[in-house]
Amino acid sequence: MRSVSQVNADARFLIESNFRAVWIEGEISNFRAYASGHWYFSLKDDTAQLRCAMFATRNRFVRFALADGMSVVVRGRLSIYEARGEFQALVDHVEPAGEGALRVAFEQLKNSLAKEGLFAAERKRSLPAFPRHIAVITSRDGAALRDVLAVVRRRFPCLRITCLFVLVQGSEAARQLLAAFDRAERMRSPPDVLIVTRGGGSLEDLAAFNLESVARRIAASSIPVVAAIGHETDVTIADFVADQRASTPSAAAEMVTPDSNELRQRLAELESALTVRLNAKLRLQRQLLTTIEQRLVHPRRALDQRLLRLDELAERLGLAMQAALQGRTVAVRHQRQLLARASPLQRIERARDHIDRARDRMGKTVGVLHDRAGDRLGALARALGAVSPLATLDRGFAIVAKPDGTRWGKPVTSVAQVASGETICTHLADGTLQATVDHD
Repeated sequence: MRSVSQVNADARFLIESNFRAVWIEGEISNFRAYASGHWYFSLKDDTAQLRCAMFATRNRFVRFALADGMSVVVRGRLSIYEARGEFQALVDHVEPAGEGALRVAFEQLKNSLAKEGLFAAERKRSLPAFPRHIAVITSRDGAALRDVLAVVRRRFPCLRITCLFVLVQGSEAARQLLAAFDRAERMRSPPDVLIVTRGGGSLEDLAAFNLESVARRIAASSIPVVAAIGHETDVTIADFVADQRASTPSAAAEMVTPDSNELRQRLAELESALTVRLNAKLRLQRQLLTTIEQRLVHPRRALDQRLLRLDELAERLGLAMQAALQGRTVAVRHQRQLLARASPLQRIERARDHIDRARDRMGKTVGVLHDRAGDRLGALARALGAVSPLATLDRGFAIVAKPDGTRWGKPVTSVAQVASGETICTHLADGTLQATVDHD
């Protein structure tokens, strides 16, 4: 005979051995979350129900809230709770069932991130008016990239574009999207704006852009992000969390690039306005210059005033000098009268004698010096005449020279200095002869 515990234990071993991983679809009922973190609920369909338990170590990975009436798909192993003999499923994974499940997950994540403030307008950054470098995160072969490049080349062709190619759907899409953001921020010259874009698709195709990890990475980006996911009617979590959302890839490109034609027109308008202001400023300065010229005294008039002043001062100076001279004349006259009364005649006579003797001595000395100088000059003249070439010429000699533009030319002291046919000058006492040399 076997006990109840043994029967339940054998049944649990038998069931767990044959049902290790089972996928089950059903509707949640009697959902309860305990303080321990464990979840307990039942899955039911039209004819049956199954008790389920999901422990805290597993349910912490679930990204949406479970509630009664929700259709889900669970994965787990079948077992028996031996203490009560209750048949149950120990769930390790749960997800919403079908397209509606993705929509539920989308709405729940959207509400959760909105409560955190990740969609708030005050945290979103404005885009630079004139970016020099943008990066596009998208598929290599998608039409979205072609649309972005076409718009940028048309509107602002000098803009630098870096393409960061990723998968935009599938199991690897999220990892590649996160890596693309990291690469953009690590660039030597990081872009001014990031455009994250792809074409349209179903909610399942856009699933990578509805993941919490991607949304939080966009929110944490140090570079402003423009999201253009899908067509105009498509909306993803990435659109909500990005700094700006564009309805299409082309609209995203127009949003981040200025229109070069509009810039040229604006520059022309600014140039025109600047010209008008400069002309007005120039007219004002000319008027001011005219006013200053009218107030400015002509230099001739100022000179005339200075001349009149000079004449006045000269007249006053003359009168003052005349008055001073008269005063000095009176003083001299007075001194003469005093001198006449006490005239030192004897001293004057001695001084006159001394002066006369000094004058005689000086005359004699000057005469002697004059005679000596004359004799010296005559001797020098005779010596100079003795060595003068003119005196030599007077004795019948001649000086032969080659013309070089000076009065005498270059003296010839050897026949080797003159070639046949050259012209020479012969200087005599009373003139100069020119001759042509003819010798072997």
